Amino acid sequence: MHKAILILSALYLAAVGIGLMAVPLRFGVGAVPADAGPELVALLRLLGGPFLGIAALNWLARGEAASPALRAILIANLIGFGAVAANDVHGVASGGARDLAQYFLIVHLAFTAAFAAALRGARAP
Repeated sequence: MHKAILILSALYLAAVGIGLMAVPLRFGVGAVPADAGPELVALLRLLGGPFLGIAALNWLARGEAASPALRAILIANLIGFGAVAANDVHGVASGGARDLAQYFLIVHLAFTAAFAAALRGARAP
């Protein structure tokens, strides 16, 4: 079960990382002003790097058997996607998030649930 979620999350996180690095203003449409200063653009690009790193980690771990290392990767993803989903819930509920946040909320909740399920299924022998 963990293989599919690691592949899907790797692809998703790679797309986010590339979006932040290559087209930060378009990626942040509705949240980032069109006339954003170079410091904000640089910050968005900086944030893209860790997304690419986590994407690579998930991709490389996709075929691993149950182990403490795989468990750590699944827990880290559960925490990351859970934190982002909680932020999305707050933003959507308060009305402070951009319109796209309601769709990202669904995606992030689905990843959170999937990593929780994968974690239950990835018991080390």
